[in-house]
Amino acid sequence: METRDIVLLAVTLIILGEVSYLLAKLPKTSIKAKDRAILVDTSVLMDGRITNIAATGFIGGTLVVPRSVIGELQLLADQADADKRARARHGLDVVSTLQNMEGVEVEILQDGSKAAEGVDERLLSLAKRESAVICTLDYNLNKVAVVEGITVLNINELAQSLRMQHLPGEHMMIELTQKGQDNHQGVGYLSDGTMVVVEQSNKYIGQTVLVEVVRSLQTAAGKMMFARRVERQVSKKAETPAMVVAKTKSLGRSRRSENELANVKHADGQPQQQPKRQKPQLAQKQNQPQTQVQPQSVVKPMQQQKPRATYHASRKRVNHEDSLLKLVDSQRDD
Repeated sequence: METRDIVLLAVTLIILGEVSYLLAKLPKTSIKAKDRAILVDTSVLMDGRITNIAATGFIGGTLVVPRSVIGELQLLADQADADKRARARHGLDVVSTLQNMEGVEVEILQDGSKAAEGVDERLLSLAKRESAVICTLDYNLNKVAVVEGITVLNINELAQSLRMQHLPGEHMMIELTQKGQDNHQGVGYLSDGTMVVVEQSNKYIGQTVLVEVVRSLQTAAGKMMFARRVERQVSKKAETPAMVVAKTKSLGRSRRSENELANVKHADGQPQQQPKRQKPQLAQKQNQPQTQVQPQSVVKPMQQQKPRATYHASRKRVNHEDSLLKLVDSQRDD
């Protein structure tokens, strides 16, 4: 092979290498991910919890950040609102953090710095064209994507699923199966395997007790809760609001019925009067049954005394007038 041919071959290889390098650096207008592509929304980047999920290795695909999403973050970062500006800058930092994470694949899709139809519409069209998944916190975008038949990864739904089912202050029934680390503790387990440590319950092992959750812990080994026993017995049924209302109504009916019986009238139209009780000493003096005492016997002497008092008063007045008349007549005679 001549020297000229060797030089031409070397130049050709150099040109091919430069072309390949330029092609690699050209903007990517289509997703090149081999596994599942996850389109990241603006709300997810501004939220920031995607970094914690990615660090645990539960992403399960390639995070694709469209250039239109970054353009929207840039637009929000230039606004006058301090709150939105800080959140948008935090979203740009999240993109850089994801790119520098080991074991996390991040791809920037060059779909244009601005989306004339809107970022949400651009994400929906990209997801349909590339058969990708949308990761968002936007409620409306979530609903529209479900209607369009697009798979949605919502971090809020993930957090709700991982939340503790029993919060401090809640009551629940649990069966104590063994002793705890301390001698006074009793240990039971929920249906999902969560260990519940109940204070001062070692003598109730083998029984089902009512407990109140004090605090909950989430550790690498699983969930764990601490509780205390409630004094109310298990067999005692708690009164529901409906039972309380029914009980109140029954008491009201019974009271009304008692009042109606008390106001029952005799055949002559007079209300029934209960006989008055007399003292035992009075009954002994009269040597009569207590029921035969008539209240009119006390009233009659009082009625007879009033005319007598009136008669004596009128007689005194007449005598006084007579004495005055006699005195006047005597003075005339003088």
